[in-house]
Amino acid sequence: MSAPKRQDTRKLFENLSGHGKSIAVLTSGGDAQGMNAAVRAVVRMGIYVGAKVYFIHEGYQGMVDGGDNIKEASWESVSSMLQVGGTVIGSARCKAFRTREGRLQAALNLVQKSITNLCVIGGDGSLTGANLFREEWSGLLDELLQKGAISEEAARSNSALHIVGMVGSIDNDFCGTDMTIGTDSALHRIIEVVDAIMTTAQSHQRTFVLEVMGRHCGYLALVSALACGADWVFFPEMPPEDGWEENMCQKLSENRADKKRLNIIIVAEGAIDCHNKPITPDYIKDLVVRNLGFDTRVTILGHVQRGGTPSAFDRILASRMGVEAVLALLEASPGTPACVVSLVGNQAVRLPLMECVQMTQEVHKAMDEKKFEDAVRLRGRSFENNLSTYRLLCNRKADSELPHVSISFNVAVLNVGAPAAGMNAAVRSAVRVGITEGHKMFAVSDGFEGFYKGQIKEIKWGDVGGWTGQGGSLLGTKRTLPGKHLEQIAQQMALHNINALLVIGGFETCDRIKQSASGTKRRVFIIETMGGYCGYLATVGGLAAGADTVYIYEEPIDIRDLQGNVEHLTEKMKTTIQRGLVLRNENCNENFTTDFIYQLYSEEGRGVFDCRKNILGHMQQGGAPSPFDRNFGTKVAAKAVQWLTKTMKESYKGGRVFANSEDSACLLGMRRRAMVFQPVAQLKQETDFEHRIPKEQWWLKLRPLMKILAKYKTSYDVSDSGQLEHVGRFRAKEGDPSTAI
Repeated sequence: MSAPKRQDTRKLFENLSGHGKSIAVLTSGGDAQGMNAAVRAVVRMGIYVGAKVYFIHEGYQGMVDGGDNIKEASWESVSSMLQVGGTVIGSARCKAFRTREGRLQAALNLVQKSITNLCVIGGDGSLTGANLFREEWSGLLDELLQKGAISEEAARSNSALHIVGMVGSIDNDFCGTDMTIGTDSALHRIIEVVDAIMTTAQSHQRTFVLEVMGRHCGYLALVSALACGADWVFFPEMPPEDGWEENMCQKLSENRADKKRLNIIIVAEGAIDCHNKPITPDYIKDLVVRNLGFDTRVTILGHVQRGGTPSAFDRILASRMGVEAVLALLEASPGTPACVVSLVGNQAVRLPLMECVQMTQEVHKAMDEKKFEDAVRLRGRSFENNLSTYRLLCNRKADSELPHVSISFNVAVLNVGAPAAGMNAAVRSAVRVGITEGHKMFAVSDGFEGFYKGQIKEIKWGDVGGWTGQGGSLLGTKRTLPGKHLEQIAQQMALHNINALLVIGGFETCDRIKQSASGTKRRVFIIETMGGYCGYLATVGGLAAGADTVYIYEEPIDIRDLQGNVEHLTEKMKTTIQRGLVLRNENCNENFTTDFIYQLYSEEGRGVFDCRKNILGHMQQGGAPSPFDRNFGTKVAAKAVQWLTKTMKESYKGGRVFANSEDSACLLGMRRRAMVFQPVAQLKQETDFEHRIPKEQWWLKLRPLMKILAKYKTSYDVSDSGQLEHVGRFRAKEGDPSTAI
């Protein structure tokens, strides 16, 4: 159910007007998938609030050259660009903008169109240039006025330039945000290649060395190594110590001895050793061939990582950032510093642009000074947590090297509910972290049904090799609830002396949706999604695919709503828009079925568009997990096992674990900006058990955003927006239960 409305306290964006304002959007620097989604969101949100919005083609070069490079945008001009990679308005390096003369010409071109609000999508260099432009703005106008290039009225009415930045960079190398636009899509490209390579590598028992982008930042290398279970990874922030060659070869040899038929080594293009000497793929290949005699191949991914369709995550991230950027411009005053829209947890926040730039520059300084631990902390908690998880999982120790613990615990892992992509990555992580912590790990097959039947066996380090990229649930999962079998389950726990239980699953969930509704000749697609009574999948799928309407259980509909939606879409399709997309959650309404909606749209749209329908069904649960699901499952499971270790030690008395307190059974999940362990008992008050959904759902705040981008008039609560925050110097360290993933 949706949260109660706070009419007296919430800040509504309807009170913000763009009338009389002009906003320009440009993309600069290297292209990144998702930039077009950001451009689309800026254009549509700007037009929605009554502002004029302009494209600046070819980045800063277009701003300097002016003319046809600066064109007014229309609502229809950004249709069908959401799913396109790269940037359709172009990006170019511009030497002229680095000079005052170039910036003077750029200022003249903007003033001539009364543009005083600039949205820049690019990396730290592009954003630094934008901030310098803003700082010089009044001086540039004075100079233009003295030269007679502009009038006093023009100088007065354009006296302040407002800048908002969004970071488009596949490297995720900008401090202040957990993710930059394009990073997730680049990870998709890498994992697609790794998954494809794995099949041929297994066939021939080969070693593959993959070079990924990341000249100064190792995020892509680190996260892709986590997501594919690589044997070794090299990246700039973690140069290996002397003797790494022998250590790596020994590990590769041990893995082959364990009957692993392939080895994957990932190398960032900027990888170095502790003496600042580059580590290249060819050097690694020669090393493996010379020392081990393994058949070894090198694959350099190159610009494949920049290409292709943006992922759903990048489309949603960029859309949210684009809307937030327009809100920031509308609220800016002459004294407001340039800001950058960032992602922290699942929240969009505004941070001072130059604070982020300066911290990013401090990372480079720390690395130049070989202060690599400082560089990792400056990168932020997301990078730091990825690295700590990698160290936990990938430093396999012999039994003699495992930590000597006076107390040995038995921990069981099981999957419950519907299978979901990423479950196997979570199980692998839990098993290996548990073994590293000194525990004996047990696997339970077929959920609670297998539990009470005694389908329990010890699971070792090598048993979960290669699980990260597997879809479904390799342990098996059933929807059987434990209520009727608690006595048998208790007997099994006593029989195997199980001290802790890690349950992976829950209400029916999935984090995958594939939309292929790119239509021709004015076609509307009616798509039914899964989700039970939870409309999350339909809503974020609609936001990612640019849906016109999304029907969900949480927002009841009647025939008047359907009529209004059909009329709205019909009017849109009479323009240059060629495609319509309607999503329906499977349980949104028992009477307004997918067939009913399809027939309604078909009849009412006759002569304007034709319709197609598709019920996606269980394909949404199938396939290999995304990089996000692999990485997220890996990290939450590692964090969960560490919490279990801590809790069991605190509860251990007289040779037994006494876990009777409310906080000894917790759910680990993300709340706003942090991962939180919440007692299951407390969740009773927050859950609608009849419909198997939370009573309050954060993502419902995305619904108005989706409607605005589809040209519906709606109310949008922006109470969470508007506060300019500051960049934390050093983030919380791993082990803090509330630390963000």
